[in-house]
Formats: sequence, structure tokens, C-alpha cells
Amino acid sequence: MHSISALDLGLLAVAAGLVGLSKTAVPGAGTLSVALFAAVLPARQSTGALLALLLLGDLFAVWTYHAHADWAALRRLVPAVLAGVVVGVYFLAVADDATVRRLIGIVLLALVVLTLARRAVATRAPRREPPVPVGGRTTAQRLTTGGYGVLAGFTTMVANAGGPVMSLYFLAARFSVNQFLGTAAWFFLAVNLAKVPFSVSLGLISADSLRLDLLLAPAVVAGAFGGRALAQHIPQRLFDALVLILTVVSATYLVVA
Repeated sequence: MHSISALDLGLLAVAAGLVGLSKTAVPGAGTLSVALFAAVLPARQSTGALLALLLLGDLFAVWTYHAHADWAALRRLVPAVLAGVVVGVYFLAVADDATVRRLIGIVLLALVVLTLARRAVATRAPRREPPVPVGGRTTAQRLTTGGYGVLAGFTTMVANAGGPVMSLYFLAARFSVNQFLGTAAWFFLAVNLAKVPFSVSLGLISADSLRLDLLLAPAVVAGAFGGRALAQHIPQRLFDALVLILTVVSATYLVVA
């Protein structure tokens, strides 16, 4: 706390505001918070400090969009996400941070390319079945859901970077803005709560990180309220484009940082 300069504190406050904004309006902006926290704080400590702020943002998101969640989609994701979290815990204990971050960034960029390619196919052949059927009736659907779930659990545990993965999954499901935000709200509240015991046991959450979180909490609240007002005026096409653009920016940072 005493070693953080005024400039660094300002950057962390901006990042905290983006956490609130990402939870109630612009998914993907939260990964920019990951980048800012990692730039100011040591990598491992930044993960724990950001987790508490993410939980605060999750509470606002659930309060705002609790009625719009797709519970069937959430139930299908649970087993795969838990498996991904366990793998992420192991990686945090043994792997090099830089290598894991670059791997996450490369995977996210590949998913963006895949999403855009499938959108292009769907546009050229609109009468066909959607190329990314998100559900649980067929083997292909179950594999798609399981793959996204494992990757989301892994990336959120390792770098609080599960948002872009789930954003691409929900885009593939063709969720509306409110359905997207409502399903994401409940998903990340549950996942981030599940991460707390692991983060404490790994020493990622400490008394110092919690004191810093208390200082930054008002910025999360301000971002969340701003996002609630903004979300009422975002067209679906703009919303989808923002998700993809911010995912690319975030993934690129993870690769080159």
C-alpha cells in the first residue's frame, strides 16, 4: 500500500471503474482491468486484489440482471468450469505466469477468429442450422459447451481472464444484451466465489490486498451505475462488436505483455 504512487493508484481506480462497467454494460472491458492491475502490482498479488473487486461488480450485475439469466446454459457449464478451475489452481502453483498469460491470449485470439468465421458462414447460409449450436442435445453441442467451460474455468482462475471466453460462448449462443448480461452475472458470481478459498490458500488474497480493495470499491460502484444507464441504449450489433473488439485488445495484451 505505501509503495503505490498517486499515478499508480489512479490507474488502479480506472481499472476498478472498468470492472463495474464490464459487469453491467460492456463485457470485455474487465480484462483491461486485468492488464492495468498486472501493470501496477506484481502478477500474483494483482490476481487476488482484483478478485474482491470483481465480486463486488458481480453483486451489482446480479442485482441489475438477475431475471434475465439462461439457467439451462449455466447448468450445462458447471462441471466443465469446475474442472477448468482445478487445472488453473495447479498451474498457478507450478507454472510461469508469463507463459500461461501468453497461452491464454493466443487461445482467445483463436476463438475470436473462429467466432468471426462462423458468423460469416451463418451470414452466407442463413437458412441452415446455426454453425455454433450452444446446448446439450448432441455430442457436438456438449463438446462445444465443455470446451468453453474448461477454458473459462482455467483462464478465470489463472488470470481473472474468463470474461472474454464466456463472452464468445454467449455470442455463439446469440444471446440478447440482457440475456447475455444476466447469464454472465450469475455465472461469474458463482465462479468468483468458488475461487476465493483457492486464492486465500495460495496467498493471493491478503490483508494488504483487502485494504487496497476497500479504497478502490467506490470506483467499482460508480462504474456499475454508469454501466446500468449505458446498457439501456446499446444496440445489439454495437454490443456484439464491442465484445469482440475488447476481447482482441485484451488477448493481444496478454500475448505481448
